[in-house]
Amino acid sequence: MKTTLILVGKTNGKLYNAAIDDYEQRISHYMPFSIKVLPELRSTKSLTEEQQKSKEGEMILKNISPSDTVVLLDEHGSEYRSIEYARWLEKKRNGGRNLVFVIGGPYGFSDAVYGRANEKISLSKMTFSHQMVRLIFVEQLYRACTIIKGEPYHHE
Repeated sequence: MKTTLILVGKTNGKLYNAAIDDYEQRISHYMPFSIKVLPELRSTKSLTEEQQKSKEGEMILKNISPSDTVVLLDEHGSEYRSIEYARWLEKKRNGGRNLVFVIGGPYGFSDAVYGRANEKISLSKMTFSHQMVRLIFVEQLYRACTIIKGEPYHHE
């Protein structure tokens, strides 16, 4: 089973990129993991929010296979403590299907993407920048991997 994180738009900032790259490498020691960055839309000033979500949604859906389990990072998703998330991840990994996490653009997801999603996860009730969400997510994915393996990264 492969795990992929799909992002709309590249990550800005050297510190974010360095930290995300570090966690991507760490996660890859536990499971096949990759980050796929979709290009930002150009000339968005002439587009409504719905049009922008629709165009981004088309790009996202082109990068998802019918057999993938798709999990959106969304403010209305389920919230987990780190240990609960690790148990959830372990079940998904044992299911044998590729796992695809998606962080959308600034306005969220189109109805088509919501319709394709198998689940939604929220990292917090608080709002974070898209740059920060990327870093928090990969850190939590790494943390879950270490919890599953019984390694001492996570302390209760």
